[in-house]
Amino acid sequence: MAPSNLPSIFNATSQDIEMLLAAQCHLGSKNLQVHMENYLWKTRADGVNVINVGKTWEKIVLAARIIAAIDNPADVCVISARPYGQRAVLKFASHTGATAIAGRFTPGSFTNYITRSFKEPRLIVVTDPRTDAQAIKEASYVNIPVIALADTDSPTEYVDVAIPSNNKGRHAIGCIWWMLAREVLRLRGTIYSRETPWDVMVDLYFCRAEEKVEEEKVPGAEEEGPAAIESGFAGTGGDWEAPAAGFAGATGTGWDGAAGDEWGAAPATTEWAASAAPASGEAAKETTW
Repeated sequence: MAPSNLPSIFNATSQDIEMLLAAQCHLGSKNLQVHMENYLWKTRADGVNVINVGKTWEKIVLAARIIAAIDNPADVCVISARPYGQRAVLKFASHTGATAIAGRFTPGSFTNYITRSFKEPRLIVVTDPRTDAQAIKEASYVNIPVIALADTDSPTEYVDVAIPSNNKGRHAIGCIWWMLAREVLRLRGTIYSRETPWDVMVDLYFCRAEEKVEEEKVPGAEEEGPAAIESGFAGTGGDWEAPAAGFAGATGTGWDGAAGDEWGAAPATTEWAASAAPASGEAAKETTW
């Protein structure tokens, strides 16, 4: 499936084609751009455009040869504003030494040298030409070549190398980035033989959705209520005035152990105002005020 002017070593193996099909890299959208007609294999009865995976592999090899030609790996900037591609570009950058921009692309990163995120890459690789349109637009201003994962409905303006693929599925995006990283390492000699499998699994490039971890239920939590679990004693059905069961004891016993005494009650026989009144009267008689 490789072009005739390339050595047979660049031919895709059956495992590579099966992996592309299993990740649904060949399933495009129902819309079709004019520039993507050359990569179309057929249109299904339900309107979904099917991409020729042979041409997808050819463009992966071409993009890898371009990336491997850059002397400094850090001069290659991989970008993904799409959430499904952020993990993939970070893994690609860690394995190949490229610079990753995952998430929002700060406007002016390629054109405004005053910004803190200013970069001068020699090549950029984007996940989706539509969501990463700002990066492609700025790259066109400063003459930076652009490699993009292009779906059947993706705009190809200012895109130099389009890799036809499904750029909306998490498995398809991860599979393309994994194959691109593996091919770059093969061309650089990090993977010294094509017969040697890469020890990095493709699963590492897949976006992992945040799974909700179910809270462990404490036995008897529904019967006792949340207050009983936090305080350590059984509640009384939400009655705040009722005494707690954990402090249930002799209600007539005070803190000093004397029965019948209430520590919070003030002495009824002593009145400070009443005792102070005679004293103030005697003082008034003695003074001439």
